[in-house]
Amino acid sequence: MGALMMSTAGDHEPQSTWPTPPPGGWTADDLDTIPGLPSHAELIDGGLFLVSPQTDFHMATMRLLEFALVQEVPEHLYVVREMTTRIDARNRPEPDLMVVPATARTGPGQTWYNPSDILLAVEIVSPDSVERDREIKPRKYAAARIPHFWRVEEREGEPVVYVYELDPATNTYAVTGIHHDRLKVGVPFPLDIELEPRRRT
Repeated sequence: MGALMMSTAGDHEPQSTWPTPPPGGWTADDLDTIPGLPSHAELIDGGLFLVSPQTDFHMATMRLLEFALVQEVPEHLYVVREMTTRIDARNRPEPDLMVVPATARTGPGQTWYNPSDILLAVEIVSPDSVERDREIKPRKYAAARIPHFWRVEEREGEPVVYVYELDPATNTYAVTGIHHDRLKVGVPFPLDIELEPRRRT
């Protein structure tokens, strides 16, 4: 782990600290031990990304989808909110939601899940995460063979859900539907959600 970067403030002024990455960048294991790191940091290609202040749209959509998933997933599955997945030594992204087998839970100190255990990953796009959520993360999730991915975007204050399924021949995602007012799918399990977070929450 690298040393902390100190400010050039005078001796009598408070000093701010920020972790300086080691040569080659941070590793997935570092994410649990970097001092002073805010909650919900994620690691992509050895670089740290921090979460911006949450918008009302993001909060309401997260609550809507999480509630629906918890209500409708089969009993052997478990809904995970805002935890990371360890894709490799330099990548530990944090999907907004994941669905995993209940057996993938290892105990109260668990901080990440194996991508091989993830059935579905969901990203709700924020203004500062557009490129990551549209391009970088889907590419990494597909390479890690996560079979289902949803990307949720805001359109006129309401969520639009882009549903993707992995093509196992190419390890890339193919879009299987774009859902505006209602999300109704048969895989990875039957699900029917009215996409109206402002009226439902």
